[in-house]
Amino acid sequence: MNDIQEADRRLTDLEIKATFAEDLLDHLNEQILQQQARIDLLIREVSELKRRIPERGLDASLDPREDVPPHY
Repeated sequence: MNDIQEADRRLTDLEIKATFAEDLLDHLNEQILQQQARIDLLIREVSELKRRIPERGLDASLDPREDVPPHY
């Protein structure tokens, strides 16, 4: 009878571990979906910012200190 109880206990432990593993997997999948949504948003925002930047030559500097206002 002891072997049956031991097997039953081990089976119960495995079921508990499987339940926790499944819960963790669901949580991680949700995190991945949220991160992908953030990445997609950031990609759209960067694309919009690139679109707004005026065309510059390859030699043009992006240093704001070199951009002299018109009244100077």
